Amino acid sequence: MKFIFSTNSGPWKKTQSQGKKMTHKQSTTHVLDPHIVHMKRAFDIAFSIVCLSLTLPFFPIIAMFIKLDSPGPVFFTQLRIGQARPTKTDLFNMIKFRTMVTSAEKNGAQWAAKNDPRVTPFGMFMRKTRIDELPQFFNVLLGQMSIIGPRPERPGFYKRLEHQIPFFSERTYGVMPGITGLAQVNQGYDTNIDDVRSKVGFDHSYALAISSLYGWVKMDANIILKTISVMFLGRGQ
Repeated sequence: MKFIFSTNSGPWKKTQSQGKKMTHKQSTTHVLDPHIVHMKRAFDIAFSIVCLSLTLPFFPIIAMFIKLDSPGPVFFTQLRIGQARPTKTDLFNMIKFRTMVTSAEKNGAQWAAKNDPRVTPFGMFMRKTRIDELPQFFNVLLGQMSIIGPRPERPGFYKRLEHQIPFFSERTYGVMPGITGLAQVNQGYDTNIDDVRSKVGFDHSYALAISSLYGWVKMDANIILKTISVMFLGRGQ
């Protein structure tokens, strides 16, 4: 409501309307406090280095099980929508361990489904424990993703979702997409348009919650703890 009626003085800031020339300072304005942005980025780099140092020795073992489970590549890359800025929206290739058969989307982009038959047996285990997401730490180090943030959407769904869901495109404005996030720990993969509507609410709530240093630390710590719980209890989807 603060965003709609322009009464906010926190995380959301207005940009110049279309057709007006922006100064360099205006074109690089962050939605979040710059200090929080820098600290969040420093945490992302440090956390990714630690996690990769601990998990890289297991990558060959995971790769072996993937190859034994089904024919195809070990890794799966997919074009995703990144952070939205005043003048552009980033695109990047997200990488993860392959969890589906190679012909999973021969007929085009599809929603995920409960007990999806396209998911391999070992892929199902990886999804439940979230270990298929481990290669995304490289996306974080490259500055394409954050540890915590909105889930990056696929361009194939983007146009339709932007027309059907208010403020959908604003969910990553000034906030990098994340490996995990408030929506990810509360509802998992999107299976229909209603799931996406719910996800957008979580994503905007996250952006508003991290407008202060205390809010950011509290929110991110809570999400990390919930993510660890999901991984060890095998509650991922």
